[in-house]
Amino acid sequence: MEKAREANLDLVEVSPNSKPPVCRILDYGKLKYEEKKKVQQSKKKQHVIKIKEVRLRPRIDDHDLETKINQGKKFLKDGCKLKVTVMFRGREMARLDLGDLIMERVVEMLSDIAVIEKHNPLEGRRMSVIFTAK
Repeated sequence: MEKAREANLDLVEVSPNSKPPVCRILDYGKLKYEEKKKVQQSKKKQHVIKIKEVRLRPRIDDHDLETKINQGKKFLKDGCKLKVTVMFRGREMARLDLGDLIMERVVEMLSDIAVIEKHNPLEGRRMSVIFTAK
């Protein structure tokens, strides 16, 4: 500790669990700064995958469905994952088969450029499928 005070530096415990404990004399502020910079550099190199969502209803019309699917294809081409959700309200919960039919059509329309990553049959009032580009 005396040597650290003489050099105007800090005594930092590097390995406290070893016998005897290992300490180093260095500038603690500089050490923390360098660690922070390493974390920033590692975050800079990672790629975050975004999930875009397209929401549908069981009674959607053909043209509206095609428009939504074309938007979903754009998302897939941009490198995002696509989550297609069919939402049910009120009495629509009695006709889950309509939602299944819509979802089958969506899978068929996207089969040329995407594969199913995850399929959630029914979660509360929502049915969803996550697609990734081929």
